[in-house]
Amino acid sequence: MIPILDLKRQYLQTGEKIEKAVIEVLKSGSYILGANNKALQEEFAKYVGTNFSLGLNSGTDALHLALRALDIGKGDEVITTAFTFVATASAIGLSGATPVFVDSVEGTFNIDADKIEAAITPKTKAIIPVHLYGQACDMDKIMAIAKKHNLKVVEDCCQAIGAEYKGKKVGSFGDFGCFSFFPTKNLGGMGDGGMITMNDEKLRDRILALRNHGGAIRYYHDELGVNSRLDEIQAAILRVKMPYIDEWNAKRRENAYRYNKLFEKYSEIITPKELENTYCVYHQYTIKVKNRDEVYKMLQEKGIGAMIYYPVPLHLQKLHKSLGYKEGDLPVTEKNTHMVMSLPMFPELTEEEQQTIVNTVVECVYRKVTA
Repeated sequence: MIPILDLKRQYLQTGEKIEKAVIEVLKSGSYILGANNKALQEEFAKYVGTNFSLGLNSGTDALHLALRALDIGKGDEVITTAFTFVATASAIGLSGATPVFVDSVEGTFNIDADKIEAAITPKTKAIIPVHLYGQACDMDKIMAIAKKHNLKVVEDCCQAIGAEYKGKKVGSFGDFGCFSFFPTKNLGGMGDGGMITMNDEKLRDRILALRNHGGAIRYYHDELGVNSRLDEIQAAILRVKMPYIDEWNAKRRENAYRYNKLFEKYSEIITPKELENTYCVYHQYTIKVKNRDEVYKMLQEKGIGAMIYYPVPLHLQKLHKSLGYKEGDLPVTEKNTHMVMSLPMFPELTEEEQQTIVNTVVECVYRKVTA
């Protein structure tokens, strides 16, 4: 069995330091918003290239509170992609606004920036580009559209820590950058966690209040807020892991290139595309194949831990039935959801394992194609 991700191998590299850091937190008696949180926020902002960052309970909370801090709510529309995890759209709904879905690009799976302007209405207030699978969106076009139409930009970077567009890290382009520390992410904690980045001090202060029940001063509450703080133990764990992130991302890229090379002579297997002037961190290595469901089932039977991210696009989910979307509205997205399949991808994946994965995928794909 080769799993989609093996966190036990990462623990062999970091476990001793993590255990020491956790014990220090336990002994300190400071468990909420302590020294590790403060230090991690400073280190994370420096890494991404923003003035500020704040630890939150999750990447979903980061997206939700970003929209709240921008005063986006009932009656407003937010443009995003339908090809992403539901949290992106859920954050829009939780703010009271309405998601407006735009089709994706064939090769990268990201939002098609050329189709954003056609979706803008007088109600549009923001764009949420999702840097899916670790590949940066076309941020030049997106930021130009936002500036032209006076729209806010909230980057969903939950799968893309360390990814770059023209030498600049994602999460530093828009009004906010939203990150997840879910354990499976390139930089993952050992529980839930998230981070939000920004350059504007007033927006930072608004998030500070919103994450603490809507009040900047203890026991004085100015608006409806939430309880969303990064746990101090998780902050300590993430501080141990952060120095490794560039090394781990580089190894993911090496693995992606090896996959590409091994698959290059098989025309029935479409490998992911990396845009020029971008640095993809391959949170997932996602191929496209015909008869995906049958191939996926065969791989499971043969012990290859492939996964399907995502089988149903957001505009066709029951959650969004009231929005009136129908099949055929977003043809590229819908085509991709029937073909995509992610293969095992993590820094510790060996060449031998990749060769086994590729051999098995080829066997399953071509057995089905020639059947």
